[in-house]
Amino acid sequence: MARFVRFSEFGGPEVLRVITGDPPAPGRGQVRVRVHAAGLNPVDWKILRGGPAAGAYSVVLPSGNGNDFSGVIDGLGAGVTSWAVGDAVLGGSRMFAQADWLVVEASAVIRKPDALGFVPAGALDIAGRTATASVRSLALTRDDTVLVSAAAGGVGVLAAQLAVRTGAAVVGTASPANHDFLRSLGVIPVAYGPGLADRVRALVPRVTAALDNSGPATIDAALELGVPGGRINTIAARGHRADAGITGVGGQAVRPGDLAALANRIASGDVVLPVDRVFPLEEVADAYRYLMGGHVRGKVVLALV
Repeated sequence: MARFVRFSEFGGPEVLRVITGDPPAPGRGQVRVRVHAAGLNPVDWKILRGGPAAGAYSVVLPSGNGNDFSGVIDGLGAGVTSWAVGDAVLGGSRMFAQADWLVVEASAVIRKPDALGFVPAGALDIAGRTATASVRSLALTRDDTVLVSAAAGGVGVLAAQLAVRTGAAVVGTASPANHDFLRSLGVIPVAYGPGLADRVRALVPRVTAALDNSGPATIDAALELGVPGGRINTIAARGHRADAGITGVGGQAVRPGDLAALANRIASGDVVLPVDRVFPLEEVADAYRYLMGGHVRGKVVLALV
């Protein structure tokens, strides 16, 4: 029997249940993956609450949960020649990832590098695609200084490192407990909260771009610092200060090969994806409570194997 995370009503983490059933069978062009790890994302609990987020993904109750996963292919559908049983892969499958097995189109997974563990690999899909596309959208150079909010979080920690590698100076917001960690990544840390613009001015002479991963306060601070609206990208407050020309590039703008390239950079140690905490599947509700509590460094992951 297989375990699946399900919810039959919208609400908080308390509506999540682990049920059992038969493993799915792959159809034509699909592979079946024995899931080893499944990463959590803030969008998961926004969907769980119902409303616009659930509508955007056409959620029908009862529903599965999650998106990010890593695992090993253990079944091939008709016509699949690009993969073999035993191949280790990672990817995303919205509303299906938090289960012992899932089926997915063969073209929707990428090969997991041998040096990349299943736990970080299982947390990479959304954060990796979003960070890559959002950083690229600003076309950063060594002449830039970029403000990155939530720079120790799942998307922010990757975005901050990718921004550093463009040659730009990077100022990252985080709680004081994460400041030494950000310094180790080449990021100038700054505390978030009221007075952010003044604290940034005390650290750097100017800011030319901003990546918002947390909400309107980052956008407001960037504008106060003189950043042109077209050089402020948000994934957390789309629509805020639309009059200023703020952009909202996210993971949908990722290019073929981007996620595989980032996976290889993490495997080589060039980029770090920290995992704050790992929970067993049966503690999925507690895992979301932990994520929703904030101050997470990197990712929270469910272990299934």
